[in-house]
Amino acid sequence: MSRRGGGRAADVPGIVAARMPGYRVASVVPLGEGVDNLAYEVNGELVVRFAKEPDPARRGALVDREARLLAAVAGFSPLPVPEPVFTVAEQGCLAYRKLPGVPLLELPLPGRSAHGTSTGAALGGFLAALHAVPAARLAGLVDADHQPTAEWHRQAAEDYETVAGRIPAGHRRPVEAFLAAAPPDDGPTPVFSHNDLGIEHVLVDPVTWTVTGVIDWSDAALVDPARDVGLIHRDLGPAATRAAVHGRRTGTEDTAVLVERAVFYARCGVFEDLAHGLETGQERYVDKSLAALGWLFAP
Repeated sequence: MSRRGGGRAADVPGIVAARMPGYRVASVVPLGEGVDNLAYEVNGELVVRFAKEPDPARRGALVDREARLLAAVAGFSPLPVPEPVFTVAEQGCLAYRKLPGVPLLELPLPGRSAHGTSTGAALGGFLAALHAVPAARLAGLVDADHQPTAEWHRQAAEDYETVAGRIPAGHRRPVEAFLAAAPPDDGPTPVFSHNDLGIEHVLVDPVTWTVTGVIDWSDAALVDPARDVGLIHRDLGPAATRAAVHGRRTGTEDTAVLVERAVFYARCGVFEDLAHGLETGQERYVDKSLAALGWLFAP
């Protein structure tokens, strides 16, 4: 096992055997790799995930805290979340029973568009439950991650520089106008949220398109309530966003102001996602990012 974070498929059987005596590992299949984690599926029923954080102490602390957070979230989330089976803190390993469904990212774009309203409504209700949880209830389990919009804007400009060559010509002028404009005002008091609600972390039934769970809570934090709404807008478009905002219906903030910031976060985030897809060779991220330019930066 590497001490630098991340795990190999060859390491998985030994880790599972040590923590689940008598459990026979028949298959280990790579599930995918994100910015923060690398995951494998064992026997089609167990997910074994490794944090890529290089510092061993921080890696262990993050995994331990996420496991405790998942236990807390299971008590108030209207959608299923992973329930840990075991952790190996020093190796950044978290294992949980696989939830039903497949990541929405793996399903075709036409289907995602056709079911955007129902998906957005389900995620809006999910966010309503999360955003209503008092921060004190999660003390010690999450931190604040409330960067000023000016910092998001600056980072978006840097990310755009790395992917500009892949942006179709018709979208470049709207993108550059966005980057030249002032960002919106910062959001209100932060609320608890998933903080990474991209469609790679939303599970759905591939037949009924019902949302069956939300995975990867490693970035959960106290954030601007518009942050995860922005990820819905980035990945699923305006119809899903409207349904999510309607389904959320919590707090006293003006809806139009929240949506303005959500669109801002969506526009900033699309360049980071496109860069991730290009750097890792994951075409699904590239394809979804380029498709999103159609509603984020219409010619």
